[in-house]
Amino acid sequence: MHFKTIFRSLKNKDMLKRVFIVLGIIVAYRLLAHIPVPLGSASTFKEAVENLLASSDFGSFLNLISGGGLASLSIILVGLSPYITASIIIQLLSKAIPRLEEISEDGESGRRKMNQWTRMLAVPLAIIQSVAYVYILYNSAIATNTTAGVELTSMQWVLAITSMTAGSMILMWLGELITEQGIGNGISLIIFSSIVSQLPQTFAALGSALGDTTNGALSVFGWFELPVNPTVFYITLGFVVALILVIYFLIKLNEGQRIITINYAKRVHGNSSYGDIKSILPLKVIAAGVIPVIFATAFLSLPALVGQIITSNDPGNAFGANLVKLFTAPSAATYSNYYSAGLTPEWFVYPAIYFILVVMFTYFYTSIIFNTNEIADNLQKQGAFIEGVRPGAKTAAYLKNVINRLNLFGSFSLGLIAMLPFITDLVFIATLGYPIGLSISGTGLLIIVTVALENLRALDSRALMVTYDDFNTDKKPKKSKKLLKKA
Repeated sequence: MHFKTIFRSLKNKDMLKRVFIVLGIIVAYRLLAHIPVPLGSASTFKEAVENLLASSDFGSFLNLISGGGLASLSIILVGLSPYITASIIIQLLSKAIPRLEEISEDGESGRRKMNQWTRMLAVPLAIIQSVAYVYILYNSAIATNTTAGVELTSMQWVLAITSMTAGSMILMWLGELITEQGIGNGISLIIFSSIVSQLPQTFAALGSALGDTTNGALSVFGWFELPVNPTVFYITLGFVVALILVIYFLIKLNEGQRIITINYAKRVHGNSSYGDIKSILPLKVIAAGVIPVIFATAFLSLPALVGQIITSNDPGNAFGANLVKLFTAPSAATYSNYYSAGLTPEWFVYPAIYFILVVMFTYFYTSIIFNTNEIADNLQKQGAFIEGVRPGAKTAAYLKNVINRLNLFGSFSLGLIAMLPFITDLVFIATLGYPIGLSISGTGLLIIVTVALENLRALDSRALMVTYDDFNTDKKPKKSKKLLKKA
């Protein structure tokens, strides 16, 4: 990264304008997270929301992705889930239907059509999810007797569903506005800011635990005592060291790439010759980035949502309870509810499916963004070739073989990173008999690191474009002009 170039580019009015627009959109998004859904009084559903957050990891994940939208029952509660789901469906259909595949490969116009269809599909999905969330919260509130004497009218239902659907569409629009500024992917940046917005609460809880010295303070070599809890201090220290190591590995994994040398054939046109040069084709170890993790988590959230709807309508339904149990990520919060008698084979169902989905989506999404046949055709049209490989079909087969080998390592590495919370919990269950709840969030950490690097790279590219003329400016003539004026 060229940080000096980035700071220099901020002197450019256009660059500064783009940065302030992105920051303003993020601020607007955080303000939306505090606008409540018009669903009765604010305190009416507070207990129902707290029960939903505590009962399953589905609620916690929804609250994380929506930037606290569930905890505050805001209009962005649905978040970007409908858009992500619609994007998955459209991309799957483009692979299954030849006509859609032709449209997707039809340059900029095809990309616009696919994006428009994705937006159109996101609307009914947002309506369906809004209805489901209102239904779950209302039935949870009835079960906890917080709505005694309160009944939702048809107008309140319509108003709540409309506001939540509109909130999801506004988020999608804000994400596209950020992308248009050319300094990062808008959807990823909104999810990034959602996760980061939860960090102050985590730090506040950690600071409160560190400051609890009722059982004694930390003694430093017997010389003096620090007003911190010794146990929490050592656990936090180990956690921070592990966190630094994981971040280092994530950065190396995200930046790792395979370099393929591209040769250009020499061409003679009149008295001039062209070509006979070399360039590179970098292939990233994880070309799909964090998208497979987001897709896998979104897919696994759907069965848990169905289970929540069933149990809200029929609390004694065994099928709904099993869906919630099987498709709820094992954590310290849910361990006492579901596994009070100890580990069972059901504990491993969610991690196993999660790992398989991450690997599958890595291969799937890489095949979409890295079309080997299209790249091979473009190279052949440009008179380029890979040394030792014939142009055309042989080049496409070679690139496909290379990317599959990279995906084999990249997808399993991505899956293991996503498994960090479960692996950490499993270690503590085996040693202490219970999870301590300090597991490293592989999903959240992966999103933060990957999105931060991607947006920094985009910002760096834009900064290089803005400051390009600065490197070609000859300052000597300017000095000579000043001397001539003085003379």
